[in-house]
Amino acid sequence: MEHFRNFIGETVEVVMSGNHYINGILIDNGPDIIVIYDGDDFLYIPLIHIQFINFNNSEEYDFEKPEDVPIGDKDDSISLRKVLNNAKGIFTEVFVTSNQSIHGYVTSVMNDYLVFFSPVYKEIFIPLNHIKWLMPYNISERPYALNKEEFPITPSNIPLARTFAQQCKKYIGQIVIFDLGNNPNKIGKLVKVDDSQIELIIARNQSIFTNINHVKTVHLP
Repeated sequence: MEHFRNFIGETVEVVMSGNHYINGILIDNGPDIIVIYDGDDFLYIPLIHIQFINFNNSEEYDFEKPEDVPIGDKDDSISLRKVLNNAKGIFTEVFVTSNQSIHGYVTSVMNDYLVFFSPVYKEIFIPLNHIKWLMPYNISERPYALNKEEFPITPSNIPLARTFAQQCKKYIGQIVIFDLGNNPNKIGKLVKVDDSQIELIIARNQSIFTNINHVKTVHLP
């Protein structure tokens, strides 16, 4: 996507899956990610979730292109994996669907998923292909106004598998929550992870099978 560089510094409109629109200044781009500044925040958006990019956006903004970026070095080439690794320990809002976001910080980046620590959900496992965008906090902000004692930044000490499926297998026999628990069919005891299917036993002892490729987040209660 080297040709995107011709538009860096210009106003753009990005149409995401789910008809979510993002407008701002194109700050940077890499082979699988772009960076947009909307006047308040930087949005790091994986290209896999972008339907359209309108480089003929005539909307004018009363803010200028910022000189610095919150994640990484503006003079270095970027990619999704580089951004995620550079985001470790930086307070960030991560969107996994068009109406759900998680606040906290990245602790680990594995082959196909990351570990995110939230003061609400604790450790959350998020497949990389379900990250819609990352929005780093401003330097003076902290999630939920928690101070350093209430929400310290600490490295993860849990054992991690290389892949998301292997990590899920570690929790067979335990209660797990998929997709932040927005559906009762996504809360239950994990029974089996076999190929692309995950078997859960939900509250009234029903077996539910879920395609692992559609699981956006996993955390324990």
